[in-house]
Amino acid sequence: MTMTLSEQRAAVEDSPPPAVRRSRRRSPLTWFRGGGLANLLFVLPMLFVFIFFSWSPIVQSVIMSLQKTNLIVSEWVGIDNYLAVIGDPELGRAVINTLWFAVLALLFGFPLPLLMAVLMSEVRRGKGIYSALAYLPVVIPPVVAVLLWKFFYSADPSGVFNTVLGFVGIPPQPWIQDAVQAMPSLVLEATWAGAGGSIIIYLAALLGVPPELYDAAEVDGAGIWKKIWHVTLPQLRGILFIMLILQVIATAQVFLEPFLFTGGGPAGATKTVLLYIYDKAFRNSLGGDYGEATAVSVLLAIVLALLSWLYFTLTDRWSTT
Repeated sequence: MTMTLSEQRAAVEDSPPPAVRRSRRRSPLTWFRGGGLANLLFVLPMLFVFIFFSWSPIVQSVIMSLQKTNLIVSEWVGIDNYLAVIGDPELGRAVINTLWFAVLALLFGFPLPLLMAVLMSEVRRGKGIYSALAYLPVVIPPVVAVLLWKFFYSADPSGVFNTVLGFVGIPPQPWIQDAVQAMPSLVLEATWAGAGGSIIIYLAALLGVPPELYDAAEVDGAGIWKKIWHVTLPQLRGILFIMLILQVIATAQVFLEPFLFTGGGPAGATKTVLLYIYDKAFRNSLGGDYGEATAVSVLLAIVLALLSWLYFTLTDRWSTT
């Protein structure tokens, strides 16, 4: 016998509400019986290693930045180290040099890997060979690459680069021995050394671009440059911003190139923030002022932390939209 609609509604209204499941409070005894102690013992060694090797040096660095110390004798000076380095004109010049390196790296080192990746994606044959050749500089040890380029940058007319320029009638250049040309020379080598990794990332990102978009653009009569501007760049907007933030963070920590190429010269034209920290700490055989060097390191860490926070915030926002 079937029930009418009104009888069904009355039955639903008269039915008792479902029982509310009460959550049990976890006591220490239930936590122990549930294997909590075993889990804690399993995690404890990894937690100890993480705290000892990650957070302990950070805390010690903050404490050292508030001291006047050479690792033998220490004296508590508070924020005097921070005031001293902030008022140091040499640090200001190092910051300007680092920003100049970052700007040149963004102008030349950021668009070049993208352009090469787009051109390589259009190649029908031998794409694997071109990818391997592009990634080859990354495989070379950085110190070996810098020393090799330092030999190429010889200011003599018989130098490698000056010999090549002589073939087209350009006179010999001083390269890293000139205060104006030194920083662009460093950026050129850094771009050559790091472009391979960016090219591989861009090639992988280009595989995710729907080919139908290129087909539609080709039907509309778009050439390769219009395809790049109207299809490729909008589709790679997220990865481009991620690579931009990562490159800014990396250029803020540049040390190897100015240290091995010029040692900060000529006339301090290539002295970066990390090289300034190095000179503060190790400027003589007895040790320098580790307190002021650590203070600059803490300030740099704060700036990089803000950039990292911006990176994670924007990438998380884009992943949810």
